[in-house]
Amino acid sequence: MSVSAESIKNVCVVGAGQMGIGIGLVAARVAKLNVQFIDSSPVQLTKGLEFLDKLLVKDIAKGKYSEEVRSEVKGRITTASSIGQISSADFVIEAVSENVELKRKIFAELSETLPPETILATNTSSISITKIASAAKRPENVIGMHFMNPVPVMKLVEIIPGLQTSSQTLDTTLALAQKMGKTTTMSQDVPGFIANRLLMPYINEALIALQEGIATKEDIDTTMKLGTNNPMGPLTLADFIGLDTCLAIMKVLHTELGDSKYRPAVLLQKYVDAGWLGVKSGRGIYEYAKK
Repeated sequence: MSVSAESIKNVCVVGAGQMGIGIGLVAARVAKLNVQFIDSSPVQLTKGLEFLDKLLVKDIAKGKYSEEVRSEVKGRITTASSIGQISSADFVIEAVSENVELKRKIFAELSETLPPETILATNTSSISITKIASAAKRPENVIGMHFMNPVPVMKLVEIIPGLQTSSQTLDTTLALAQKMGKTTTMSQDVPGFIANRLLMPYINEALIALQEGIATKEDIDTTMKLGTNNPMGPLTLADFIGLDTCLAIMKVLHTELGDSKYRPAVLLQKYVDAGWLGVKSGRGIYEYAKK
């Protein structure tokens, strides 16, 4: 038996990167829940909290929130460096990198450490929920909760039940997402779910077009922006998502579905090998001025 939406007061976010911080900020600010960030890197925790405060300050400058709200949100947030230090968690959202073995290890540890009714959600954007859930003691309490980046801005959350996920876990997760101000869609547990099953092959094809010299990066992006009314071209979008993330998702699609149409572009692999990951590294398909 998992917890009900009404009883959720404390949320734990495992991973204090950009996604994890965004998820925790929305949980603390919109849903007014207590949030504990878990990350094994003290440097990442410090960096993450600085990023969170920067987002709050930016919203105050825009007149969206007051200084009082900033203080209230920060007062709801705590941190720890290991799963064993989780103080209290009714609902956990894992937001680490797209590595199936790392996620399975985290879920095994979470299910050993936390009360049996705690719901364990993964923010994976492509990996099988069923496979992750099989590492937990109570796979019926495991579910996919795929937030979009940047989390405070993007309204959608994909909800993905695994083969073992209970109806109560699903209902509670849907209610929590709504409490966080999000619109939900539900996907079957298939590689890439809805968003990335459609988006990543589009981005990958744009990289193949660049690789083959069909057009410049600027012309590819401009064509898709002005010709199809997209707010951002596919190559710019790839840089914002992170080229390493795009590559990881394409590899999952290619491996799990076995269709050559999902084979990652050679150029995408080259960029990642070079450490050109996009906006976060200062260089990807485009170059970005360091702040």
